[in-house]
Amino acid sequence: MSGLGSGIIGRKIIHLPEVDSTNEYAKLIALNEPDGTVVVADRQTAGKGRKGRTWASPEGGLWMSVILKPRGRPEDIPKLVFIGALAVADTLGEFGIEADIKWPNDVWVNGKKICGILAEGRLSQFVVLGIGLNVNNEIPEELKGMATSMKAVLGRRAELDEVLRVLIERLDRWYTVFLEGRYGEIISAVRERSLVLGREVKVIEEGIELVGKAVDIDDDGALILETSGGRVRVLYGDVSLRFV
Repeated sequence: MSGLGSGIIGRKIIHLPEVDSTNEYAKLIALNEPDGTVVVADRQTAGKGRKGRTWASPEGGLWMSVILKPRGRPEDIPKLVFIGALAVADTLGEFGIEADIKWPNDVWVNGKKICGILAEGRLSQFVVLGIGLNVNNEIPEELKGMATSMKAVLGRRAELDEVLRVLIERLDRWYTVFLEGRYGEIISAVRERSLVLGREVKVIEEGIELVGKAVDIDDDGALILETSGGRVRVLYGDVSLRFV
């Protein structure tokens, strides 16, 4: 289908009624598609989150992946997950929903997860940025204590095409910031929207459990924890707020 006429992201949009995973599909075609190509599906049969976790993706949600081909230092590429989170938070704000970013890749509303973001790819060739946003889809009963949707928050359905349009616009804006090397602007915005800073958290990184107070997100995007043994810099990890 034709794109939305944005700067880079969304100039080409591939719409699929059903797919196993938009990320897997995007990785298969990435080398032959232009920077900013969007793959969006009505539903996924094998949606996934970080570390191979499954992600429920029934009809009514926004399941999409963006093919990105930035040029830059390899150490800056992980910041792309932040532009996804910021774009989602901005989009929710446009619909009157206040959102927070749970480092490194989740967007939460009212203490519940509303969106997950997954970056994959070949760093020297492309990055696929997957976004799973609960819009009008029903949340499984067993997850209602942990997850929410735009429909649940607003008390009404949101127009899915309009959510996609706004999200693509916000993604394009933040991707431009990234391409221009304005990384400080990205990190500053993540700090401002952070759900974890100033709170006691548990982080599991490569099987190692750390407990401490999240005191900062440094210029490289790492989480800084104040633990009983001193400050620890965490590049990747699963964060739990249950110690709050």
